[in-house]
Amino acid sequence: MLKNLHIINYRNIQQADLEMCGGINCFVGANGAGKTNLLDAVYYLSFTKSVFCLVDSQNIHHGEPFFVLQGTYNIDGDEHTIYCGCKRGAKKQFKLDKVDYKRLAEHIGYQPLVIISPSDEMLIAEGPDARRKYADSVISQCNKRYLDALMQYNQLLQQRNTLLKQMQEQENNNFDLLDVFDTQMATLGNIITEARRNFVNWLQPIVCKYYNQIADAQESVDMNYISCTDRYSLYEGFVQSRQRDVILGYTSRGVHKDDIDFLLDGFSIKNVGSQGQRKSFVISLKLAQYQYISEHNKHYPLLLLDDIFDKLDEHRGNRLISLVAENNFEQIFISDTNRNRLMNVLNKVGKDFRIFSVNNGKVTTE
Repeated sequence: MLKNLHIINYRNIQQADLEMCGGINCFVGANGAGKTNLLDAVYYLSFTKSVFCLVDSQNIHHGEPFFVLQGTYNIDGDEHTIYCGCKRGAKKQFKLDKVDYKRLAEHIGYQPLVIISPSDEMLIAEGPDARRKYADSVISQCNKRYLDALMQYNQLLQQRNTLLKQMQEQENNNFDLLDVFDTQMATLGNIITEARRNFVNWLQPIVCKYYNQIADAQESVDMNYISCTDRYSLYEGFVQSRQRDVILGYTSRGVHKDDIDFLLDGFSIKNVGSQGQRKSFVISLKLAQYQYISEHNKHYPLLLLDDIFDKLDEHRGNRLISLVAENNFEQIFISDTNRNRLMNVLNKVGKDFRIFSVNNGKVTTE
């Protein structure tokens, strides 16, 4: 649970010192006021990066030399502090209880987090890369072996692609060195494929449950993991594509090409789903993700709901708030433009809440 959040010069927020409640924390203000930036600061302290802008220096308030984020957390009954400082032209510092991390990857999963935002629809609208990254980010919060395998696989993939381009330029068809890469990547890829498939299979019935609760509809939703290993082993795939890969100059087969299919009544939801159905599906996916992390990480994640009524009718939005106010969800952070609408729902759910008013980067507690 996040107890206190300290911000200096992060995006449009020059300074904020906020004391959070253990229930629902609501950031209310006009569009562009800084509500999403507050949620992003909370996200940053969990993932060591912004969800919206990956270039750290671009998150520094305009004209300022640095930003600082610091959160005080209650984890398993003990108080811990997570700190991040970033100066222009320098490497950022990330610390847990005043101790620097040797690798930022070591921090992933320490304070798990799930965010639901309007941009999540890209999971449906965009290509396989968005869905792979989604699965990777969730599994990595719970499975260090998976994160290590994924990082090693991606490193080998870059090296293999570099070798393929060299072979293309030199017209070299000696595949001995390629075989070394292929053997190692196949071993790592099998770890990745198994974890992703288990993840999708675990999530599928939970997504269906939440979709029915939010959408209150009769249609059925489904998820399928689509892997190259459905047709051949990873090593065989690498071997079969070697000649083609040299011509292309990159690796055309492997777990970096896999996908997750989202279905509505047996058809791709991308093709047949309405705006409301897509939004309901993505929200259901994220709530199932929350349950997955809670069970596998042994810590309740923070739940961030950014502009939750975007593309949701009032009925579905109210259902969502009522749903996350249940006991199986812990600390929640919400941003919204309509204070009265939010208050009407919060007064009915019976969970502690706190309202923060956001105006042009300045935050006050109501």
